[in-house]
Parts: sequence; C-alpha cells; structure tokens
Amino acid sequence: MAGNSDPLTPRAKLAVTAGKAVAAASRAAGRGSGSVIGGRVALKLDPDLLARLAQNLDCVLVSATNGKTTTTRLIAEALRAAGPVVSNALGANMPAGITSALAGGSEAKFGVIEVDEKYLAGVARDTDPKCIALLNLSRDQLDRAAETRMLAENWREGLAGSKAVIVANADDPLVVWAASSSPNVIWVAAGQMWKDDAWSCPSCGGVMQRPGDDWFCGECGFRRPTPSWALSGDHVLDPHGSAWPIHLQLPGRANKANAASSAAVAAVFGVPPQVALERMYQVQAVAGRYDVVQFEGRDLRLLLAKNPAGWLETFSLIDPPPTPVILSVNARGADGTDTSWLWDVDYTRLTGHPICVVGDRKLDLAVRLEVANQQFQVCENLDQAVQLCPPGRIEVIANYTAFQDLRRRVGN
Repeated sequence: MAGNSDPLTPRAKLAVTAGKAVAAASRAAGRGSGSVIGGRVALKLDPDLLARLAQNLDCVLVSATNGKTTTTRLIAEALRAAGPVVSNALGANMPAGITSALAGGSEAKFGVIEVDEKYLAGVARDTDPKCIALLNLSRDQLDRAAETRMLAENWREGLAGSKAVIVANADDPLVVWAASSSPNVIWVAAGQMWKDDAWSCPSCGGVMQRPGDDWFCGECGFRRPTPSWALSGDHVLDPHGSAWPIHLQLPGRANKANAASSAAVAAVFGVPPQVALERMYQVQAVAGRYDVVQFEGRDLRLLLAKNPAGWLETFSLIDPPPTPVILSVNARGADGTDTSWLWDVDYTRLTGHPICVVGDRKLDLAVRLEVANQQFQVCENLDQAVQLCPPGRIEVIANYTAFQDLRRRVGN
C-alpha cells in the first residue's frame, strides 16, 4: 500500500538507473520511446524490480482486447483528483514497458497500468493491485494471441482468490466467466456490440441464449450477473441509482462504456462519480487516436482498429456517407502476421463511402472489400489516397503499425 519508505535496494536503484540510460540512448538514436528496451535491461539486472516499484503504490490494472489504452487514460485522469498518478499511458503494456513506466513515478500514490491480456496474471502477482478492470475479450492476432476462451481461462486461473476488487463487464460472457473465480467483483453493464466470440458457453460449451441485452446458457445455467453500475445513454448509473452525465471529448459508444467502467474503478479508490467523469473531459486524444490533423488541405481523423470488434466499434462512430474513408492494414510483428481476421469484419457498413486502400496488405484488404461489394481504389500511399478525396473531412482507419506509419507521415 502507499507509503513513503524507500522500497528500492541498491541493486534495484542500479537497475532503474541503467534502464533509464538505455531508454535515453534508444530515444537519442530515434528508435522510439525506449521504454521497452529500458525495462528489459532493468529487469535483467533485478528480476524483482516490478514488484519493488509497485509495493508503495495503490495499483489498478486494466486489461481487455479493445479499449485498454483509452480506459487507462480515463482512470488516470479520474484518480489524479485523489493524488499523483504514474501510468504507462503510451500503451507499452508488457512487463518491460510497465516496469519502465513505474520507474519514472517515485512520487506517485497510484499506479494505473494497462496490461496485455496474456500477461495479466503475472503482472497481478507482481503488483498486488487494489483493483483490476476487465473490459472485454474478443479474437485478435490469431498467430500471436491465444484463442479467446484460453485467455479467459488464464484470467480465471490467475485471478482465482485475488484480493483485488475486480471491475468487470457484465455484458461479455467471457469476461464474466473469467472474473467469477474472484471473491470480490463489481459488475458494470458496459454493453457489447461484438458477440461473435461468445455464442457458446465458456463454462460448459452449451449454446448461449441472448434475449435482448440479457444472456444465459440454456444447459448449465451460467448467466449474466446483475450489474451495480451501468452505462445508460449519456449517463453512468451508480449503485445508488443516481445518473451522472458523461462529459467526453472522445467519440463513440465504446468510449462511454470505457468511462462507465472507469467511474466504477475510481469509486473503489474513493473518487466520486461526478468528480471522476468531469476529470475525464480532459482527455482529447489517446496516443494519437481520434486526433484530427491537417494534411494536404484536408482534415484527417485518425482512428485505430486492430481486430474485428475494434473495426465494428469504429464504423459506428465515423461521419455518415459520402465522407471519404481511407483504410490501412499492415501485418508486421506487432500487428500479427495473419490477416484472416479481415474476413470477420462487416465491411458492408461502409456502403456509400468512397474508400481508398493503402498499407502493406492493401491487396488482402482489396479482395475482402471486393467480396463485400464495396466501391474502392487501391492507392500506393497516403498522399495519393488523400489527393483522390475532396477537400474536407476524411476518416482514416488503420491497424497498429499502419497507424504509427500514418502518424509519422502526417507529423502527429
């Protein structure tokens, strides 16, 4: 828990210093933020460093397939009402990146940590969090990530008996199954647009019934728990039935859902919903996502979508036709090299939008759009795509490394 005694041994201090030096050298060489390489070096020198850095913090871990970077930012803003926060706000969410982030927050009271789904159980062991937020689980990077039910099982086993308060999405059966092994769960009705990974019961394999917003297994009785927090339109309902308005600069239903979960987390740390939700208004963009940038005389809105559930949410917030849409897909290491997920995305939702396609795997995407009966043009690069669009707003949707490429090109 939070306190002021120095938890760092001489070895740990050396590890922190060495990690920062390596990170600075990496930045100077133009190789990104350096947080991951710096964290790796620090953990090599002191394998227990993450646990040491966390022991003076009240930590919250945030994990999900989609929305964890944004939710981490929203929670961090809310908790700043109660004290200084250290967070891996740029999304370096494996142990090395997390260690790097915490090493920079010696004065902090709270640690707000985004965690890659595969590493959640281990990071929870190291950081002894006060709270863990579980937002959603859906298919992602099939060549790298485990199948979703296996991930849910890892969570379930790793969190069994955890002392942390688990704040979990009651509308995602995989999340509910994973969280149900924990003794202390706060359920949030945050909604779930993407349902294609939860048609069979994670508990027994039976067929899930989904009447309206409810869900249950007709065979074993596994069912949606009763939530104590809920997203209701533009408001968050708290456990007392009070409705608090959501003030966000971030677009879309998914971010309102992220805000509802964030308000529930903030309450665990004693920050009231009204204060938490008002502070979330400060967040305008998250690591470039949702930014509107001027480029070649047009206004480009940059949107990140890494998997089918993410693309579905993103399609729901773009401006209506005939707003042009530029799509960019890569399949590098950080994206996952398998593009079969493109066939799980419903591209008919783009009907009526002029579409331009760029990125390393533009031809894979072109074949998918052809089958979906969409009108599109394949372009060599972003510049050519933008020039084909009329002046005004353009929605640009890209997966992970394609998004980084775009940000570099537009100087964001």
